[in-house]
Amino acid sequence: MTIELTLFEGRVGDHNDLAMLGARSLAMAISDLLGIEPTVIGRPEPALNANWDIELMQARPALQQLQARFQNIYSRGDRAISATSRCAASIATLPMVALHHPEAYVVWFDAHADLNTPESTTTGYLGGLALSASLGLWESGFGNGLSLKNVVLVGQRDMDPFEVDLMQQRNIAHVRPGPDIESRLRAAIAGRPVYVHLDCDVLNPGIVPTDYVHEGGLSLDDLRSACNTIADSKVIGVEIAEFQNSWEPGGEPVSPRQLLGALVPLFRRLQSSCPDPSAFSVL
Repeated sequence: MTIELTLFEGRVGDHNDLAMLGARSLAMAISDLLGIEPTVIGRPEPALNANWDIELMQARPALQQLQARFQNIYSRGDRAISATSRCAASIATLPMVALHHPEAYVVWFDAHADLNTPESTTTGYLGGLALSASLGLWESGFGNGLSLKNVVLVGQRDMDPFEVDLMQQRNIAHVRPGPDIESRLRAAIAGRPVYVHLDCDVLNPGIVPTDYVHEGGLSLDDLRSACNTIADSKVIGVEIAEFQNSWEPGGEPVSPRQLLGALVPLFRRLQSSCPDPSAFSVL
C-alpha cells in the first residue's frame, strides 16, 4: 500500500480564483512534510460565478481526470491525500470511495451540509450540491453509491430548510461544534473505516482564508482533537478543500502549515512512518 498525493487546482464552482492557488499551496506543503510528489490535475482559470449546470459542464473534463485518478488509486488498494480547490471536486472523488470502500464512513467537516439538489438550491451554487450528488439525490454524471447512513456531518451551522429536513427525516449523523466533540464523533463513527473531507470554513473565522465566513466553528485544537479520534479508526483518505491562498485578491500568501498541524494525526495514521518525523515539531 502506498499513499498518493493529488493536487486538483482546476476551476469547479469558484466565486474567486483564490482556492485554486490555495490548493497548490496545500499540496506543496503536504509534499514537503510527507515526501510525496503530487500528481497535478486541472489548471487555474478565472472564476465563472455561474449557475451549477454551467460550472459543472465547464469543470467536467478536469473532474473526469480526477475521478480516473481515484479509480486508479483505490483499485490498487492505495490511500489518497488530496488538496482540491473547491468542495465540488468531491462530486468526482466520493463515488470512487464508495465503490471501492462501501463500508467506509465519509466524515464531512464543513460549515454547510452541501445536501442541496438542483431543485432545492436557492443560490445555484455548485458547491452546495457537492455531497448530495454522491448520495444519488441528483444526477451529476459522475455516479453515486454513497449511502446516507455512511455520512457523518461535522461542524455544520449554516443549513437550508431543505437540508435540515433531509437530515432529520433520514437521520443523518451530525456532530455539532461544541464540548465533547471527540466522544460524539467516536460514537458516530463506531469504529468504521473513514474517509475525511475537510472544508476549511468548518473553522472559526480568521484562522485560515476561506470563501464563506460563519461564526461558531471549530478551533484548530478542536480539529486536531477530532482528527485524533478519527485516527483510532482505519483512515482510507483525506481531502482538503476551500483553503484560499490569501485573505483578499492580491494579498500576501497565507501559509497552510498551522492547518496541516491539526491534521497530523490523520497523516500519521495514513503513513505509519514519516520520512522526517521532526518536521511535525514545527507545526
